[in-house]
Amino acid sequence: MSGISSAPDSQEELLSILSAYRQAVDQSVISSITDVKGRITFVNERFCDVSKYTAGELIGQDHNIIRSDFHSKDFFREMWRVIANGGVWHGEIKNKAKDGGHYWVDSVIVPIKNKQGKPIQYLSLRTLISERKAKEEKAHEEHVAAIESMLFKVSHEVRQPVAQILGLSELLEKNAASEQEFRMMLSSIRRAALALDSYTRELALFMNKIKNS
Repeated sequence: MSGISSAPDSQEELLSILSAYRQAVDQSVISSITDVKGRITFVNERFCDVSKYTAGELIGQDHNIIRSDFHSKDFFREMWRVIANGGVWHGEIKNKAKDGGHYWVDSVIVPIKNKQGKPIQYLSLRTLISERKAKEEKAHEEHVAAIESMLFKVSHEVRQPVAQILGLSELLEKNAASEQEFRMMLSSIRRAALALDSYTRELALFMNKIKNS
């Protein structure tokens, strides 16, 4: 009798664990299910919270409703090729919310297959990574700004001592009027050459930093 009475308790415990697991997932993971044509058949609350759409607005639509213009057609074509062949696809996607704002998700799409191994639905699980992507974009912008600053220095400050060296060299070729003038020209050439050497060293260090970043 004890064995019979323990079965419902075990089942209730299992259902309680599954319920808690689903609640935890719904709080942290953006999930949806689509049919083989890409139409949305299920979304969780987290999906609605992030996308700003209601479940009623999403069910029956395809994911174009939240698609941004950031990714190419080839990006999504490859995604569909993988999952349609029964594979699991993983990637980062930039989506567009109903209010026009954008958000990034780390997405995993898993085919749900029938007994013959053919996909009949697709389960999508996504985690929000907008904060990390914002930091990456900021770092990229700072990186580009540093490169532009260095290019400006190369195109202006480096060219100046080069022009000085060339100009003074031409004067020397025509002979200086006196030894003092000759020494002054040599001194100016030396200063220009040292400045050029300093800029080129700085450029080399900068390029090495980029290579190792």
